[in-house]
Amino acid sequence: MNKRTFGAALAGAVLLAGASKGAVALAQSDDGDNGVTGADADRAAAAALAETHGVKANAVERDSEKGAVWEVEVAKADGSVVDVRLDGDFHVVLVERDSEGG
Repeated sequence: MNKRTFGAALAGAVLLAGASKGAVALAQSDDGDNGVTGADADRAAAAALAETHGVKANAVERDSEKGAVWEVEVAKADGSVVDVRLDGDFHVVLVERDSEGG
Protein backbone atom coordinates (compact mmCIF):
# COMPACT_ATOMS: atom_id res chain seq x y z
CA MET A 1 0.00 0.00 0.00
CA ASN A 2 1.51 3.34 -0.96
CA LYS A 3 1.58 6.35 1.35
CA ARG A 4 -1.26 8.15 -0.44
CA THR A 5 -3.61 5.15 -0.23
CA PHE A 6 -2.70 4.55 3.41
CA GLY A 7 -3.28 8.21 4.27
CA ALA A 8 -6.70 8.21 2.60
CA ALA A 9 -7.69 4.99 4.37
CA LEU A 10 -6.53 6.37 7.71
CA ALA A 11 -8.42 9.64 7.20
CA GLY A 12 -11.58 7.71 6.33
CA ALA A 13 -11.26 5.57 9.44
CA VAL A 14 -10.81 8.65 11.64
CA LEU A 15 -13.89 10.31 10.13
CA LEU A 16 -15.95 7.16 10.57
CA ALA A 17 -14.86 6.80 14.19
CA GLY A 18 -15.75 10.43 14.90
CA ALA A 19 -19.16 10.08 13.28
CA SER A 20 -19.96 6.94 15.23
CA LYS A 21 -19.02 8.58 18.53
CA GLY A 22 -21.45 11.42 17.81
CA ALA A 23 -24.23 8.97 17.05
CA VAL A 24 -23.57 7.09 20.27
CA ALA A 25 -23.73 10.31 22.27
CA LEU A 26 -27.17 11.03 20.83
CA ALA A 27 -28.37 7.48 21.38
CA GLN A 28 -27.48 7.21 25.06
CA SER A 29 -30.30 8.01 27.44
CA ASP A 30 -30.06 9.01 31.06
CA ASP A 31 -32.20 6.11 32.28
CA GLY A 32 -30.04 3.30 30.89
CA ASP A 33 -32.31 2.37 27.98
CA ASN A 34 -30.77 1.67 24.62
CA GLY A 35 -31.26 4.44 22.14
CA VAL A 36 -31.46 4.18 18.39
CA THR A 37 -29.56 5.89 15.60
CA GLY A 38 -29.93 6.28 11.88
CA ALA A 39 -31.93 8.36 9.44
CA ASP A 40 -35.30 7.68 11.09
CA ALA A 41 -33.93 8.51 14.54
CA ASP A 42 -32.55 11.76 13.10
CA ARG A 43 -35.99 12.57 11.65
CA ALA A 44 -37.62 11.88 15.02
CA ALA A 45 -35.13 14.16 16.79
CA ALA A 46 -35.66 16.95 14.24
CA ALA A 47 -39.44 16.73 14.58
CA ALA A 48 -39.23 16.82 18.38
CA LEU A 49 -36.85 19.78 18.38
CA ALA A 50 -39.07 21.69 15.95
CA GLU A 51 -42.18 21.05 18.06
CA THR A 52 -40.60 22.11 21.36
CA HIS A 53 -38.06 24.70 20.15
CA GLY A 54 -35.58 22.60 22.11
CA VAL A 55 -31.84 23.04 22.03
CA LYS A 56 -30.74 19.39 22.15
CA ALA A 57 -32.14 15.92 21.63
CA ASN A 58 -30.67 14.01 24.58
CA ALA A 59 -31.95 10.59 23.51
CA VAL A 60 -34.02 8.92 20.81
CA GLU A 61 -35.74 5.65 21.59
CA ARG A 62 -38.36 3.36 20.11
CA ASP A 63 -41.61 3.63 22.05
CA SER A 64 -44.89 1.77 22.37
CA GLU A 65 -46.73 3.92 24.88
CA LYS A 66 -49.66 6.25 24.29
CA GLY A 67 -49.89 5.51 20.55
CA ALA A 68 -46.30 6.48 19.86
CA VAL A 69 -43.53 4.78 17.90
CA TRP A 70 -40.72 7.17 18.91
CA GLU A 71 -39.77 8.93 22.14
CA VAL A 72 -37.30 11.80 22.07
CA GLU A 73 -35.96 13.41 25.24
CA VAL A 74 -35.46 17.11 24.54
CA ALA A 75 -33.58 19.72 26.57
CA LYS A 76 -35.09 23.19 26.31
CA ALA A 77 -33.36 26.55 26.60
CA ASP A 78 -34.87 27.18 30.04
CA GLY A 79 -33.22 24.03 31.39
CA SER A 80 -36.36 21.92 31.47
CA VAL A 81 -36.52 18.51 29.84
CA VAL A 82 -39.51 17.08 27.98
CA ASP A 83 -40.34 13.76 26.40
CA VAL A 84 -41.82 14.04 22.91
CA ARG A 85 -43.73 11.04 21.62
CA LEU A 86 -44.14 10.70 17.86
CA ASP A 87 -46.10 8.37 15.61
CA GLY A 88 -44.64 6.38 12.73
CA ASP A 89 -44.97 9.39 10.40
CA PHE A 90 -43.02 11.61 12.85
CA HIS A 91 -46.12 13.56 13.92
CA VAL A 92 -46.28 14.61 17.56
CA VAL A 93 -48.59 12.48 19.68
CA LEU A 94 -47.75 13.95 23.09
CA VAL A 95 -45.28 16.26 24.83
CA GLU A 96 -44.84 15.77 28.56
CA ARG A 97 -42.41 16.82 31.24
CA ASP A 98 -39.61 14.27 31.57
CA SER A 99 -40.20 12.18 34.69
CA GLU A 100 -36.47 11.66 35.30
CA GLY A 101 -34.98 14.92 34.08
CA GLY A 102 -37.26 17.37 35.83
